[in-house]
Amino acid sequence: MWQEFKDFAMKGNALDLAVGVIIGAAFGKIVDGLVNDIIMPILGIAGKADFSNYFLPLSSAVTATNLADAKKQGGVFAYGDFITIVINFLIVAAALFAVIKGINTLNRQPKAAAPAAPPPPAPEVVLLTQIRDELAARR
Repeated sequence: MWQEFKDFAMKGNALDLAVGVIIGAAFGKIVDGLVNDIIMPILGIAGKADFSNYFLPLSSAVTATNLADAKKQGGVFAYGDFITIVINFLIVAAALFAVIKGINTLNRQPKAAAPAAPPPPAPEVVLLTQIRDELAARR
């Protein structure tokens, strides 16, 4: 049983996929931290805005000015969180593009040199070819 599982796990890219999922999850947390703790505050200073608190109340009962309290009061359309998620996605996509481009550059096979011209036939082969041609001409 174990051998069958081991054979299955080692075939193809199953192990590579598992490692990729684990690394991807960890990388996602790093990107979340980068966006929420570094990029969004800088954008907030530049634009005098905090995207995480951008929302539209969906009922008149919502009177809070921050998103956490507004969610407690009723339904809200939190488009600021969506903007943050889009920025997260763009950062992940750019990072993956750079990594895949780098891997493809490293894996690029050098162009094969033009095949060398075949060596000239040996003198015996030339002589035998001439004899064959002479015999064929006599028939």
